[in-house]
Amino acid sequence: MDTIPSPLITAEELRRALGSEHPPTLLDVRYKQGGAPGAPEYAAGHLPGAHFVDLDRDLAAAPGRAGRHPLPAVDDFGAAMRRVGVSSGRTVVVYDDWVSAAASRAWWLLRWAGHPDVKVLDGGLGAWRAAGLPLTDSQPVTEEGDFKPAPGAMQMLDARQTGEFARTGLLLDARAGDRYRGEVEPFDPVAGHIPGAVNAPTMENIAPDGRFLPAAELAARFRTLGVADRPTAVYCGSGITAAHQLLAMAVAGYEGALYPGSWSEWCNNPDNPVATGPLPG
Repeated sequence: MDTIPSPLITAEELRRALGSEHPPTLLDVRYKQGGAPGAPEYAAGHLPGAHFVDLDRDLAAAPGRAGRHPLPAVDDFGAAMRRVGVSSGRTVVVYDDWVSAAASRAWWLLRWAGHPDVKVLDGGLGAWRAAGLPLTDSQPVTEEGDFKPAPGAMQMLDARQTGEFARTGLLLDARAGDRYRGEVEPFDPVAGHIPGAVNAPTMENIAPDGRFLPAAELAARFRTLGVADRPTAVYCGSGITAAHQLLAMAVAGYEGALYPGSWSEWCNNPDNPVATGPLPG
């Protein structure tokens, strides 16, 4: 396991960075599946200098056969990021109020598209508030960025490759156990999981205060799952919390591939096999 800089930043570290000579570009990616829209909450109060990024509009294409949150077109994503001031030579920090799940999507997309320096505020908005740091309803000055995506810096799989990966590597299903087992399915038309996938719920990476577990604890968890021994890929319902799992793996020093279409794409193809119940021991 290689030692790499953490992709997380604490509230205090961010406070200092925002007051420095070269502050990061700050993105508010508030989004909750089935929850209130993020834009009104952003308007009511956000971190000073933060620009709002809409997950459905800026970090995904329209839902369809490729899933509920397909990757956005590269040119569209680049334009959206430039509109909120993202430049290749400037650190980007992203945060949300959903245990960093939406922020992880932004982190993964920016890293996949070639941005070299992206961090997630550990604990998100809650950690900033808990530190007694201020919010504002003022809109930041818009500065056009120069970021031009160059995709391929992070590993990605399509449905065919994911099916093969489940047989040759370690495929993690980041959803809750009851969805993995097919006992419930609140969002997609078919319940179950990709045959051969191992359940590894994303929420088990998070402490009660909403921050990620320490790197050593995450590393121990992923070693138990077998991440240290086999190439690893991750999927979830629509590619959002799978990015969160990959962020947790990065904190622990591991890399993996994302299946962006995830279960929402997989289960919409009747030719794809479906498994239910726990993984056979």
